[in-house]
This record gives sequence, C-alpha cells and structure tokens, in this order.
Amino acid sequence: MAPISEAMGLAIAESAAALGFSSPNPAVGAVILDCDGAVAGVGHTQPPGGPHAEVMALRAAGSRARGGTAVVTLEPCNHTGRTGPCAQALIDAGVAAVHFAVADPNPAAAGGAARLREAGVEVHAGLREAQARGGPLRYWLLRQDLGRPFVTVKIAATLDGRIAAPDGTSQWITGSAAREHAHRVRAQLDAIVVGTGTVLADDPSLTARRPDGSLAARQPTRVVLGHRDVPAAARLRDGVSPLVHVVGRDPRDVLAALPEALHVLVEGGPAIIGAFLAAGVVDEIQAYLAPTVLGAGRSAVDDVTVGTLAQAHRFVRSAVTELGDDLLVVLQAAR
Repeated sequence: MAPISEAMGLAIAESAAALGFSSPNPAVGAVILDCDGAVAGVGHTQPPGGPHAEVMALRAAGSRARGGTAVVTLEPCNHTGRTGPCAQALIDAGVAAVHFAVADPNPAAAGGAARLREAGVEVHAGLREAQARGGPLRYWLLRQDLGRPFVTVKIAATLDGRIAAPDGTSQWITGSAAREHAHRVRAQLDAIVVGTGTVLADDPSLTARRPDGSLAARQPTRVVLGHRDVPAAARLRDGVSPLVHVVGRDPRDVLAALPEALHVLVEGGPAIIGAFLAAGVVDEIQAYLAPTVLGAGRSAVDDVTVGTLAQAHRFVRSAVTELGDDLLVVLQAAR
C-alpha cells in the first residue's frame, strides 16, 4: 500500500520523463492507486496531441482504477483541445478520489477540481505543492506567469572563472562525468542558444549525445543569435534538429522566436551570457566548475552593464553535485 504523499513523490518523478517531450504542454505525472492503495498505473504527458498524464495512468491501471485514487502533479484539465478533458476521463474511470499538487493557472484549462466534485469525486489540492512547483512543472509555470520560457545559463569553467586559456584552448576544462551530465540536460530541453561568434570559432553541433557518442532520442532546437551568417557547411545545418537564426543581439528576440518552448539553455559565449543577464531573463545558472586555475584567459561572462558590486546579478544556491572531480553548482535567480 502506497501512502498518498509517497504516490505524489512517484508522480513528480514520473513527470520528468515528459521534459522536452510534452512542450508546449506541461510535464505532468500521474499515479493511480487501486481501492486497496496499491499502485495500479503510472503515466506522464505525451507529445502534443497525445494523451495527458492522467489518461496514460488510467490506461495502465485498467479496471483497477474504479474506486481508486488519482494522484496528479497538476489539477486535471477541464477543457477539450487536441485531447478531451482529463477530469472527465477520471470520472468515467470511476475514480473515487483525486489529490493534486498545483492548481491550474491557465483559465482555459482550469476548473477540473470543480467538475470532479460535481460528479461526487473527493478532491484534495496542494499535496506536496512546493516540491511539485520546484520540479519539472516549473518551466511551464514560469511561462504561465511571465509569458516566456524558463532560461538556464550553462557555464563550464575553472575555479577562477575561465572558459579558455590565453591561446584559446578549452577542450576539456571539465571531465567526462560533467560532460555526460550536460548532455543529459540537453536531451530534456526545448532549445539551446549560442552566438554567431561561437558558431564561427568552434563549429559546435549542440546535439544531445549518449555516453557512447550516439545521438539521444530527443534533440533540442538549436538557436543562433547574431548578425553574421551561419556558414552553409556548419555542423548546425546537419538536419538533426531545427536551426533558428535570430538576427540581432537582443535576447528577448530569441525568446519571442520560441513561442512554444518551456525551457531554453544559453550555452555561450561570454557576450551572449552577459546579454541574457543584462536583459534580466536568466532564471537559473548551471555552473560546472573544474578543480583548475588558469590565472588568465577568457572569462565566462562579459556584461558591460555591471560597473560596481551593487549592480551584480544575485543568485541563490539551490544544489551542489559532485561529478567526478568537478562540481555542478545550480543557482536560482534571487527574485
């Protein structure tokens, strides 16, 4: 028998499987407990047009859903779009109770809880809400609040903040464990952004790869910001995933060019990272720090708008993870 809180933890973990997969829909996880409290079905949101998390969990549970309990990270939707309302699917399946973490802030889809109650289903809101808001749902929730995708900046640097030596060498500052982690992150993204300077200097592929070098199943859209052309022979033109060239220097133009993206990664170089910071649109920094000191070379960030300590961009540490000899420090914007 799975306690309701434990089932919500399982639903939050399950929702991660939808990252970069369900956009522009939220990454939702659902668990169906049978009438004895045992896990009968688990599911997450499918690509647009496919079933939502509740329907996937109901399919897995089958007849065991009747008289059981649904545990969902987001309030079941109450509208018909490319799929039918999940609230009605739960009613039709005979679920007796529903526990959800976060109320749906989208007026077009909200109202699922009321519909369930009208049908005689017992409904409880707010279960492990803080954890759900800080999990895979956070990207979609930020778009609902601010009308733009969640922006993460990635930095791979030495302890003194250098991303390349004076002669330009930079491969590899961090070790294999850090690089493998960065590729796992890429596979969960909607888009990855670099500037034309990085394209011309490094000719990156910006693909998500497995440890054996093969391409991951999910690839982010690749975005280039800048006035210079992307060469015809550039690896970004390999057709593995869409390429978007935003001509200009304004990070807001990048975000506007990705109307369905929920999570965007800015990967460099220092001028692009500085521009996103100066624009006030950075929500998170993932800093991979190597136990190395160069003492000179290229800095990770170049933001000419900061002239004094009082103008510094402030962040709050949320996690520190050891990756081989390197550290991953995750920072959230201090808002």
